[in-house]
Amino acid sequence: MIDIRPHNQLGHANHGWLDARHHFSFADYYDSARMHWGAIRVWNDDAIAPGTGFGKHPHKNMEIITYIREGAITHEDSLGNKGRTEAGDVQVMSAGTGIFHSEHNLEDITTRLFQIWIIPDRSGHAPSWGTRTFPKGERAGKFVALASGYQEDKEALPLNAQARVMGASLKKNESLDYNFPDKNLGYLVVAKGSVVIDGKTANEGDGAAISQTDTITVTATEDAEIILVETKPVTD
Repeated sequence: MIDIRPHNQLGHANHGWLDARHHFSFADYYDSARMHWGAIRVWNDDAIAPGTGFGKHPHKNMEIITYIREGAITHEDSLGNKGRTEAGDVQVMSAGTGIFHSEHNLEDITTRLFQIWIIPDRSGHAPSWGTRTFPKGERAGKFVALASGYQEDKEALPLNAQARVMGASLKKNESLDYNFPDKNLGYLVVAKGSVVIDGKTANEGDGAAISQTDTITVTATEDAEIILVETKPVTD
């Protein structure tokens, strides 16, 4: 089953410096049918104006993945970490027992990113942060694990959750399959371009909630970049 969630029908909040679309209930946007998808609690599509950003604030017991679509984000946290993550790259902050951080767009262009929160399998682990470069060539025509809670995904940034964050780029008319073991759920968002997922069209910014399927086939109708999170089902 594939449920397409069009970008223009997502939750929306424009704060001037931040223009955000919410795939799931977040802040002032509430939809009882879209509280989470498996262990995915938040998927925000953020556009952050130059010279602005999120000031220092706390998190606890959450895996927070940031995928940069355009521009860059500069991170600082209470562990002493500081780093700049550029377009096409990913950072993971495991909030664990507690962490303060800030995220600023220090560039002269708007930064566009996906901010994804995944509920951890357990609480009480030490907080951490990491960033990694994933050249687009490595994602050409295949899925690459960007972040993962599975030991076999050795090149991915670690998650404290049974989930994977996958990235792929496709040329026009190119197709790619993805297999879901153990009745896992998937949530796919088109970062660039347009694709067809088992006969259903998803354009840039659209989400696709995937369930009750073993395999999907994604075909690009134009050059495309996609992010897919695979997660275990969880009960409310």
